Amino acid sequence: MMQITAVLVEPSARGHVVLSNVEAPAARPGEALVRVHATSLNRGEIRGAGQGAPGRRIGWDFAGVVERAADDVPGPAAGTRVVGMLRTGAWAELIAAPVEALAVLPAGVDFARAATLPVAGLTALYGLDRAHGLLGRKVLITGGTGGVGHFGIQLARLGGAQVVATVRRQEQSKLVRDAGAHEVVLGDDKKTIHAAGPFDHVLDGVGGNTLAGALASLARNGSAVIYGATGGAEVPFDARAFYPTAGASLYGFILFHELLSNPAGIGLARLARLLEDGRLRAPIAVEGKLAEIGDLAQRLEDRAFTGKAVVHFL
Repeated sequence: MMQITAVLVEPSARGHVVLSNVEAPAARPGEALVRVHATSLNRGEIRGAGQGAPGRRIGWDFAGVVERAADDVPGPAAGTRVVGMLRTGAWAELIAAPVEALAVLPAGVDFARAATLPVAGLTALYGLDRAHGLLGRKVLITGGTGGVGHFGIQLARLGGAQVVATVRRQEQSKLVRDAGAHEVVLGDDKKTIHAAGPFDHVLDGVGGNTLAGALASLARNGSAVIYGATGGAEVPFDARAFYPTAGASLYGFILFHELLSNPAGIGLARLARLLEDGRLRAPIAVEGKLAEIGDLAQRLEDRAFTGKAVVHFL
């Protein structure tokens, strides 16, 4: 059996991952074999690796070339450049991927930029889609310097929204303004957040006081989507400030749940076209080779940079 290099969980290692030789995958019905050229790292993966069982396969995002097309369902032909995502195991030289999780890459989009799209881009895209229209509405994007936040600011602006973004430090303000934010809120003070509202839609990955301030600042029939809680799991929720805002709602967002009804390939095709047109920019902060993945993962966990880390396999 042919061997390939893959990334495995090792909680005690730097970045909680190591490289290892494993058996090459065999495609199941509905799957294509893809030679991976690049991936991007997500903090959730690294956090999970630190708590996971040694030897487990890991990885969500990938971009590469179809080596063998699925033989039982329509999909990209061999030699096609694609971007996609897996539930796990994408950090490997060769992977088997369901065709509905793949999108064909336009000629003008390179593998590095494409690799940033799956988790961060789809979370932003599908989270904003839940607003059911952005034109002329006010949208709050919390954690604006992260991958999801950076994509969320750009997509909300493209949708015609008035965009407000939160940052933790003053020096980060320029980054989110360059991404398209009309207004920047510094810190998680609930009064400061409230002063920037009311918000028709909120895309939140911070939680804590930031989410508390956002919920208290929703407009009538406004909606908030929460996909993470990097700033705190406990939210000081004031029910008296929430329910009188008639029609307001809070939605728990898990990307893999969203993909059950809206496959990754559909959203990735939308995002890839925006990249090709220059209407969307990939927030790449650092790039490295596969041998450096442990170091990059550790730096991501330590918040040594903002934006996305891309790993090149070739």
